[in-house]
Amino acid sequence: QAQGKLEAAEPLYREALDGFREKSGDQHPGTLSSINNLALLLQAQGKLKEAEPLLRKALDGCREKLGDHHPDTLDSIYNLAAFLVKKERGIMTKEAEKLFREDLLGCQSLYGYRHANTLGSVNKLVRLLRQQGREAEATELEAAFADAS
Repeated sequence: QAQGKLEAAEPLYREALDGFREKSGDQHPGTLSSINNLALLLQAQGKLKEAEPLLRKALDGCREKLGDHHPDTLDSIYNLAAFLVKKERGIMTKEAEKLFREDLLGCQSLYGYRHANTLGSVNKLVRLLRQQGREAEATELEAAFADAS
């Protein structure tokens, strides 16, 4: 039943994206957000081959239009990194790790150490490092955040 609701939502997401593109162009923050939202919906539907290029397009557009440390850019970085881990069935690739670390540094700089986005990023990275048997790195990262707060 939930999958049916996801399927029903897809045309609405596409319509919203088309509307943003038509009214504001491909690089407008609303368009980029709509691209990202459609990509997340497609990911939830299991349409990974369709979702990935949209996530990359949203991130590239956010970087270009908003800069590397804008909240929308950081969300796009995190979303692509999480997608890559899901695509690899829980394995963190080098690209995903690089993106998670970039997101973590951006969140830390923008929001501080105790913001929900920063804590979510550090917790995700620590968990993935541990899954890969990189306990020392995970513990060091945790300690750095515990000392900074």
